[in-house]
Amino acid sequence: MTPRKPLVATDRAALMLQLVPYLIGKGEVSIAEAADEFDVEPEQMRAMVEKLTVIGLPGDGGYWQMANDLFDIDWDLLDQRDLIVITNSVGLERTPRLTAREAAALLAGLQLARAIPGVGDTALFAGLLAKLARGASSTPADVIVAPGPVDAVRDTVATALAQGVAVSFTYKAPDAASTTRTVDPVKVLISDGQWYLQGWCHMREAMRTFHLDRVGELELTGIPIAHGEDPVPDWFEDGGAGDMVARLRFAEHVAPLLGDYLDRASVQTTASVTTATLRVADEMSLRRLVAKRGGAVEILEPESARRAAVAWADAGLAQYR
Repeated sequence: MTPRKPLVATDRAALMLQLVPYLIGKGEVSIAEAADEFDVEPEQMRAMVEKLTVIGLPGDGGYWQMANDLFDIDWDLLDQRDLIVITNSVGLERTPRLTAREAAALLAGLQLARAIPGVGDTALFAGLLAKLARGASSTPADVIVAPGPVDAVRDTVATALAQGVAVSFTYKAPDAASTTRTVDPVKVLISDGQWYLQGWCHMREAMRTFHLDRVGELELTGIPIAHGEDPVPDWFEDGGAGDMVARLRFAEHVAPLLGDYLDRASVQTTASVTTATLRVADEMSLRRLVAKRGGAVEILEPESARRAAVAWADAGLAQYR
């Protein structure tokens, strides 16, 4: 048997962080079994367990600790039978209490996530929702996620994923004729409040990304999904249905407001002014992106999108006159 290497300080620290939850989960475990699990010698495991008894919560000012602020073990079992049992876990098993507002916010997020086909339709979300409702310090406010115009589309896509069949729909991109697509759905995503379907387009013979609010006459087909395991394009990279490249200019502090849009963008900042070249789905997406930032983002290219954004803003202002 090859002797195990001695532990360096960083390895020992990493093992100690993993050891406590392991021991709590086991309840009772032998020195030999724990040593084998962590790939250390039994003597090393015993030393780490004994060292736990001088570790715990920091005391007042971090200089001292009360006895119940330290981990403790059953010394008799350790000395007589080589068994490890933690008798004081320093509050690690205490459940954090959420405020009613915190719980309501998390409940709303889970309800939204549960609407994602292929992800939310599991018992996991139902269990998490129930735990959050019970774990709040007071009764959370009633949370209602209002149905959106694409809910029926999401439901049909979820059915297609469950049955393993392709979907057929009409798709109307801005400034383009409507087309009929047959798509092997892969996943549905939400970004910046917009829902998208990613899947294999039979017409384009490639992965494409579609805005769900531009999908119409969606139907299930009897065609089995053949490309459900194919890789999908990274978000906001090549592979969208009618992608376009845009160049934007904005103050450096505005960057966090653009979120996912900048993850794959080429960004340059000079004198606190940032220029970003990025790929968006189409002109309408670009108009929405700029309009939601209230004049903080300027479209430099393409010129057609720049003019369209100005016209769209003027049309919106005209509604108030």
